[in-house]
Amino acid sequence: MFDMTVLATAMLTASVAFAPSSAARLDFAHPVQAAAAPAPSIAPADLAPFLGEWTMALNGSNGPGTFMLSVRTEKDKPAADVSSDQMPKQPISDFSIAEKSLVLGYSFTWEGNPVSAVITLTPAPDGVTKAQIDFAGGAYVMTGTATKKDK
Repeated sequence: MFDMTVLATAMLTASVAFAPSSAARLDFAHPVQAAAAPAPSIAPADLAPFLGEWTMALNGSNGPGTFMLSVRTEKDKPAADVSSDQMPKQPISDFSIAEKSLVLGYSFTWEGNPVSAVITLTPAPDGVTKAQIDFAGGAYVMTGTATKKDK
């Protein structure tokens, strides 16, 4: 079960660590991208291993959390959403492949503030898929595994 204090901690950490100053201003409304260029489209063959319903069992400094992730195609384009027992379904807005990892970006509102999040799924040679959610550009990170549900 996901403790909502995880998100509160992420927001507090982000507000302290990334407090606006005259030198820099961060925009948490959009997921962090590796490059300024638009993300390349994902080839169906690259997306295929990730299609399906996933359960992500993750841990962070405030304890464990379980998230449900659905990855599919709609009108020949990638589509996905993520949810937990405490978080309603959030649509995924950004999709990319980095090496062999699927990288999914989305944002949500927490206590009136936009928060970016990036999910990364990485298949490992041993058959286990590693999972990570990075909240607010590294303010809070949860890592663990993702298990695809059988149909």
